Amino acid sequence: MDFREQVIYQIYPKSFYDSNNDGIGDLPGIIAKIPYLTRLNIDMIWFNPFYVSPQNDNGYDISDYYAIDPKFGTMADFEELVRRLSAHNIGVMLDMVLNHCSTEHEWFQKAVAGDKKYQKFFYIREPKANGDLPNHWTSKFGGPAWSSFGDTGKYYLHLFDSSQADLDWHNPQVRQELFRVVNFWRQKGVKGFRFDVINVIGKDEKLQDAPAGIDNKTMYTDTPIVQQYLQELNQATFGQDKQIVTVGEMSSANIESSIMYTRADQHQLNMVFNFHHLKADYQNNQKWTKPLFDFSKLKKTLNTWQLRMNQEGGWNALFWNNHDQPWALSRFGDPINYREKSAEMLATSIHLLCGTPYIYQGEEIGMINPDYRTIEDYVDVETKNAYKKLLKEGCSKQQALAIIHERSRDNSRTPMHWDASPKAGFTKGQPWLRPTGQQQINVAAELAHGEIFNYYQKLIKLRKTYPVIVQGDYHPLNLDHPQVFAYVRKYQRQVLLVFNNFFAQQTVFKIPLLYQQQPAQVLISNYHLHLTTIPSKITLRPYEAVACLISN
Repeated sequence: MDFREQVIYQIYPKSFYDSNNDGIGDLPGIIAKIPYLTRLNIDMIWFNPFYVSPQNDNGYDISDYYAIDPKFGTMADFEELVRRLSAHNIGVMLDMVLNHCSTEHEWFQKAVAGDKKYQKFFYIREPKANGDLPNHWTSKFGGPAWSSFGDTGKYYLHLFDSSQADLDWHNPQVRQELFRVVNFWRQKGVKGFRFDVINVIGKDEKLQDAPAGIDNKTMYTDTPIVQQYLQELNQATFGQDKQIVTVGEMSSANIESSIMYTRADQHQLNMVFNFHHLKADYQNNQKWTKPLFDFSKLKKTLNTWQLRMNQEGGWNALFWNNHDQPWALSRFGDPINYREKSAEMLATSIHLLCGTPYIYQGEEIGMINPDYRTIEDYVDVETKNAYKKLLKEGCSKQQALAIIHERSRDNSRTPMHWDASPKAGFTKGQPWLRPTGQQQINVAAELAHGEIFNYYQKLIKLRKTYPVIVQGDYHPLNLDHPQVFAYVRKYQRQVLLVFNNFFAQQTVFKIPLLYQQQPAQVLISNYHLHLTTIPSKITLRPYEAVACLISN
């Protein structure tokens, strides 16, 4: 199956299902839930890292790329998982964290011990003549991007946590080692790869500060050599199997580079994640703030990426949620008064766009941000650093916690709600992160009498039934409407009109004359609307979503 036709489900193993009651989700737990996964009719599952790791950044600090962390199971468990999923025609996509490795990895340990070969695996630099750090880059988790390299007087670069040392891709030996990692997992039957923050691997060897007034991240993001490295990675690994699906996580990516990363004639990746639409509720582009979302900015960002990628041969990975984001339902919907309708509207708006949709575990049952009351409820390193920074900047504890409550990555990392029991059916032990709200939102209740899971099933079936959803062009409809994100998809003789009301107030949307009175059928509606022709205008109820097919 072509990657454009697939629907991909994301599992955060630590939080999916705990089979041995140690409070941490594991591979046997995932195997036990395969019957549930098959009900959605997904095509592939992306798994967050379960390699050996000290877990300073929840597995994105890898100390052994070739082994399963005992917390999650064994290699035999993984091989069984691949076999069992394959029997249901579900592929396995693994996370490849190739920009950095843990400081506990043997490469870094050998470098610290004085091994010159492995010192060249990392960005190790002398301080400036005045004793300052090698440059003024900051870590994405807060603070300087440099830490002391043993007792040498030198520093090593880490764009993320200090336990995540950046690997120097300029060194061909580094690239060969990383290509070997990808091929190892290919031989284990892996059919997809998600490459973590892959567009920051092209740092300049001189590691200079940006000119005054320019953000330092421009010095290491989307540099031209990234495309060369991706072409080399493609040729040496997954490009040898055209059935393998690849996606790059692009940190602060620009659209021009993303087009090139995903154009078929460039032989790099199939698709990219970009996060610009998820900054529509950032104040002054800053994450740790708490404004209401800017709807105009949200839909115009989605529109720009749709148009450019569609017209210039790129391909989008479509998503609202993942392990690094608070729940979209809590950000862009109404989890209190219209949880079901706003969840279904958000799903419709993203699944019917041009691209490959991703579903994050729990999204299909309408999970929302947890009701945490103290900073001690949180585990995430970025969250704790942000809380300290907010206090330092003058926020009260109450103000800082309110921002953390909206923004923390732990929001989506809470255990999957399987039932209404005190531990959400996730474990019989002490869960590593406390679930909340499972009395109202859980799998058992959703499958028994809910509507969101069934709605996702319908959306996935539509993608497999109507070529216009996969192949169609994208065109916006009245981008200036204050409440509605509407667009049209066109392919051969099929025309699909999609209307999404992002607010709790009823509204009217005028339909272009071109489509009025055309015979049509409603493919999906979260209010069960029935139409036989396209009207001149459509009245949309709170968080209503409607997709109508015109067949000429």
